[in-house]
Amino acid sequence: MAKIKIMETILRDAHQSLIATRMKTEDMLPILETLDGIGYHALEMWGGATYDSCLRYLNEDPWERLRVIRKNIKNTKLQMLLRGQNLLGYKHYADDLVEEFVNKSLSNGIDIIRIFDALNDTRNLWKSIEATKKYGGHAQAAISYTLSPVHTNQVFVDLAKELVNMGADSICIKDMAGLLDPYNTYALIKEMKKTIKVPIELHTHATSGLGSMTYLKAAEAGVDIIDTAISPFAEGTSQPPTEPMVAAFKGTEYDTGLDLMKLDKVTEYFRPLREKAIESGLMDPKVMGVDINTLIYQVPGGMLSNLVSQLKAQNAMDKFEEVLKEVPRVREDLGFPPLVTPTSQIVGTQAVLNVVMGERYKMIPNEVKMLVKGMYGKTTVPIKADIIKKIIGDEPVVTVRPADLIEPELEKTKKEIAQYIEQDEDVLSYAMLPQPAIEFFKYRNAKRYQIDSNLLNEEDRVYPV
Repeated sequence: MAKIKIMETILRDAHQSLIATRMKTEDMLPILETLDGIGYHALEMWGGATYDSCLRYLNEDPWERLRVIRKNIKNTKLQMLLRGQNLLGYKHYADDLVEEFVNKSLSNGIDIIRIFDALNDTRNLWKSIEATKKYGGHAQAAISYTLSPVHTNQVFVDLAKELVNMGADSICIKDMAGLLDPYNTYALIKEMKKTIKVPIELHTHATSGLGSMTYLKAAEAGVDIIDTAISPFAEGTSQPPTEPMVAAFKGTEYDTGLDLMKLDKVTEYFRPLREKAIESGLMDPKVMGVDINTLIYQVPGGMLSNLVSQLKAQNAMDKFEEVLKEVPRVREDLGFPPLVTPTSQIVGTQAVLNVVMGERYKMIPNEVKMLVKGMYGKTTVPIKADIIKKIIGDEPVVTVRPADLIEPELEKTKKEIAQYIEQDEDVLSYAMLPQPAIEFFKYRNAKRYQIDSNLLNEEDRVYPV
């Protein structure tokens, strides 16, 4: 058994899970050099919701964040999360956009790209994997872990084998809802280790209270890397904490080799940021506890809060339990998709509508129709004919790879925003998040004009005669 490697999530998933991805680049800068000296396997610091948050809420260029972090992190690999054909947006994009996005991510400083698909449809992953390898990156294919009558360990083992055959350099078991229990984790990783020869990484959340125990059994089964968060931003809906895992393995065959005293400097830095987030209301204490609904209804923490806000908007919080029970029924109707962006929102919204309207599928959102039509890819098991009929009538179901139906987009997008382009990456920001990107470009221009004006001394100013 080799020692366990640690992938630290503080710069991405930890604050995405606990404070809605609101940590600014300026909050990260002072601790980057210290993080770089810890000896982590990698730092996850980009992708997921960071791109959206930078543009929409923080008035930051996500590409500049990547470049700044790369400049200050010289010895540790940088990792990002990519939604396969969805990139960092919320729909499928053309292959030329996928290739360009991967190319720019790697050339701006990313080393490892973790690529996943909400449906585990490998057709939605191959282009990202191919492009990552083409441009010299490490392609880590992630399996969206879930529980259902059809999701056996063998299904996930077969999926891992298919992804390795497709070119994946490593495999991540991505347990976004904290559903893995310690003993099943042991069995799954043991079986996977017999089948594939690339490194296996495990990603879980502490939502159900099982996370740290799950990592312990994963280590015994031979997992290579685990994802943890420094303690001020760990637990609850985030990852299990880094320091206790390092302490637990110390002196064993799984010893991480990390120094607790060095880690303590990181902890001390982030503790005031946590207090500030709590005081401002950005970190809700509710997300810090154990949520057993995760195991009963298999609803991830983020999806749970979405359901609550939808029901409050409908003045129907009294129907919360009823909606939780409806979620698994809708999920079964729709072919047992794993519940992760965007399928968690699709299933959740339909469950709310079914309960609030008092009749199942009386109102059907367009996203549900698209899922049933096959526009997101193929589900784990085929959707039953009567459900297809009820949701899309006699419309044909798409059986090809959805991206095959999308015309090239890159050149057309460049022309659309020619007036705003200051760097090649601006085209990608606009392609994925048109409105937030335009707002940011306008803000950037206004800010630059203000700075330029301030640089002029009084005697340098030219006034009209």
